[in-house]
Amino acid sequence: MSDDLDKLRKALAAEHAAVFAYGLIGARTSGSLRALATQAFDAHRARRDQLRALITGRGGQPVEPEASYALPAVPTGAAAAVRLAAHVEAGMTAAYLELAAGEDAALRKYAALAMQESVTRSYSFRPTIAAFPGLPEATPQPSGTTPGG
Repeated sequence: MSDDLDKLRKALAAEHAAVFAYGLIGARTSGSLRALATQAFDAHRARRDQLRALITGRGGQPVEPEASYALPAVPTGAAAAVRLAAHVEAGMTAAYLELAAGEDAALRKYAALAMQESVTRSYSFRPTIAAFPGLPEATPQPSGTTPGG
């Protein structure tokens, strides 16, 4: 159970960071991009609140948000905002992937749905999907053999 609580806390910490990032994205964009950012902001706030309830319901202490978060870049235009949104959603997918490996079947289902939502949200910003969302990109290694040989 404590292992699941730790994973829930990690997911909550990631949601806090996502709320921060989407607040910044929304403040620096306009039009349809701002609308997407607002939808993502609302979705991450809802997940954040659900995670807090799950943690306290299991007798745990939720992690509190940081005052600010280090971002890979501050969005200065639409392209940078889209890159940041994709980065946020990739991080969320990874955080929920860890929770999906937990002991509790209900939490695994919750994590799987959250991952699906993050991948879908990422696609709405940038229509590409990693082969294995939530996992680090693999770098092909030379095999020393020639193809077809």
